[in-house]
Amino acid sequence: MGHDSQGLDAVLADFARRPNAPTSDDRLRDAMRLCIERGLDRLPLPGSGETLTRWQRLATVGGIDLSLLKLYEGHTDALAILRELGCEPFAEPGIWGVWAAEPPSARVLASDRQGDQVRLDGRKAWCSGAQQIDYALITVWGGKDQQHDQPQLVAVRLDQPGVTIDAQAWQAVGMAHTASVDLHFDNAVGLCIGESGAYLSRPGFWQGGGGIAAAWYGAATSLARSLHQQRQQGRPDEHADAHLGAVDAALYGASAALRDCAYWIDAHPREDARLAVQRVRAQVEMAVEQICRHVGRALGATPFCRDPQFARLAVDLPVFIRQSHAERDLAQLGQLLTRRGTEDWSL
Repeated sequence: MGHDSQGLDAVLADFARRPNAPTSDDRLRDAMRLCIERGLDRLPLPGSGETLTRWQRLATVGGIDLSLLKLYEGHTDALAILRELGCEPFAEPGIWGVWAAEPPSARVLASDRQGDQVRLDGRKAWCSGAQQIDYALITVWGGKDQQHDQPQLVAVRLDQPGVTIDAQAWQAVGMAHTASVDLHFDNAVGLCIGESGAYLSRPGFWQGGGGIAAAWYGAATSLARSLHQQRQQGRPDEHADAHLGAVDAALYGASAALRDCAYWIDAHPREDARLAVQRVRAQVEMAVEQICRHVGRALGATPFCRDPQFARLAVDLPVFIRQSHAERDLAQLGQLLTRRGTEDWSL
């Protein structure tokens, strides 16, 4: 048996390593453009007194389709950033994205600054939705002639010479359609947005991070509704009922945490929201993981195989929620609490 297994490994090695073909769904762009045409991208700004309303819209889109949510969240985040920093780089409307990942192996350098205009060279990784959008806000770093220890936010047009997309590295099955591709810049033009370091230091940075948790929550509620509907229509099953009870408890705690965080942000719009947001992201992440497990065990294979929306959400959500950095985020939360000295956990 062992010898046969080794033979199979060798015979099927190339098959096992075959690449997943990169995909791009033009219907995503059409759906996003429809949202813009109907004004559905004009959300209340974070900290404006209607943060919960903003998060409710993100949750709604997340419950419809997470690939669309990825475009929608990036676009609405970009609009909020531009408003917060008082910039309007391009007059023509379009779909925006925000790309601020900074892996050590991929960095874009800015040089030859003339006023707000800079020249861009290098590779930007994790550029979600680049195949469907028009403009992006990206973080870049000073070239040899302008060294900075803080990233500079730059607005770029994606249809210009010197910008190329490489989708070959994207092998995901979940979140396949809004591929987080690599972008290569070769003497491309960008416009500086705000001062160096403004992207990370503004209050909206952490406030926006709470919106991601709302999107996680929205996708989980959509899966939960499938279970609820099945229990209303299906035969008596105490095990499935127990799964539904566990799902409801998880959703109740996560929704309460999201509302509390949104109210705190609106009450303290200029304060650092990091602690509040890291708490709510941890709470919602744990709830979502429980919900995915309980819904799957209760419903079995049928919706994964025969319900297209459920199947997409079920495969997309585990990938999308990895925007969390798991134990690293929890460690940062613990460090924040440690530095506070004491914490009041009383009711």
